[in-house]
Amino acid sequence: MSKSDQKETKMASSDLRAAQADFASTFDAFKAANDARLSEIEQKSSADTLLTSKVERLNAALDSQSKTIERLSISASRPALGDSVISLEAKSAWSDYIRTGDGTALVGLEGKSLSSSVDSDGGYVAPAETESRIDRALASASPFRGIASVRSIGAGLFKKPVSAGGASSGWAGETDARPGTDSPALELLEFPAGELYAMPAATQMLLDDGVADVDQWLADEVRDVFAAQESAAFVSGNGVNKPKGILDYTAAPDASAAWGEMGYIATGTDGGFDPDAPIDALLDLIYAPKPRYRAGSSFMMNRRTVSTLRKFKDADGNYIWQPAAGAGQPSTLMGYPLTEVEDMPDIGSGTYAAAFGDFRRGYLIVDRQGVRVLRDPYSAKPYVLFYTTKRVGGGVQDFNAIKLLKFAAG
Repeated sequence: MSKSDQKETKMASSDLRAAQADFASTFDAFKAANDARLSEIEQKSSADTLLTSKVERLNAALDSQSKTIERLSISASRPALGDSVISLEAKSAWSDYIRTGDGTALVGLEGKSLSSSVDSDGGYVAPAETESRIDRALASASPFRGIASVRSIGAGLFKKPVSAGGASSGWAGETDARPGTDSPALELLEFPAGELYAMPAATQMLLDDGVADVDQWLADEVRDVFAAQESAAFVSGNGVNKPKGILDYTAAPDASAAWGEMGYIATGTDGGFDPDAPIDALLDLIYAPKPRYRAGSSFMMNRRTVSTLRKFKDADGNYIWQPAAGAGQPSTLMGYPLTEVEDMPDIGSGTYAAAFGDFRRGYLIVDRQGVRVLRDPYSAKPYVLFYTTKRVGGGVQDFNAIKLLKFAAG
């Protein structure tokens, strides 16, 4: 790691500690204000509007500070990058192509390097180091990737046979006969990889700057575009040229859900929680997956739903939402990790605004190896465009592992 990188990491760590201290102070103020609000509601059946407004302001401040902590955690934990992943020869050739458009050296490396090659549609397949940087940047900006399974594939379609149940087993002594057991019911799931693309623009002055890290620039530029598109697809994508989201599958009451359907728990109240026992639905949701899934389970919802749940207490008077215990760790809800995914719907009539389960066992993301980059200096003069494509697929691989919370009477 260079001295400048070390300095940036130290500054990020210092800023992170300060942000965490501010967050803890704000959370204490929020709890005190909300306790006072709840006490007024119990005594007077309503709360002072100024006090309610204060609670909402503190709640919004917690959301803002939480985003800052997430950003600083990523900066503080960014790994050092060396030249061991790719040869200096290939790295130099790739830099020449990005900066000047000269791909002669890359063509010469084809066959010697697995990381650089001419793409049939024009442009080049990015070196492994560049692809790795983009993948790391994408993982940092895509919370869904942090809880799901991610698999690299070499083809455009990944097929996975899974057991939908039905296999049986038994006990037998050393010399006892082994009667035949039922065969498992196998389902062949297919995960096609759709094409995700972005077209960041750079000035030639930036590209001519020998100090500028063009690989990191490219990774940063495509990160947010890729993350936003794929996150939306992982939640509600229809599976056509994109991943199939957890909310696009047929949903059914958990007690009667069949394989291929997402089981759900209803809150019992249309468009909200039960006003008398709001956390009962969350408890039912936690116990909906079988015990073998519960150990690795977490909640998933957007920030607005989190803001609602942050005000709830359990029967012992403890807040069910708790801030992260340390840098890089998630906040918790009723003792389970909580991942905020903005593409989850808001609380509303009949919406599935929360999910719970072991997403690593339940959802599979497939990344087709090879990020393609086509340099275009002509279409938007005086800017140079970099048409960057990556193929991503995804879908549910175990329907027993993830359960949804439906804000409906039944």
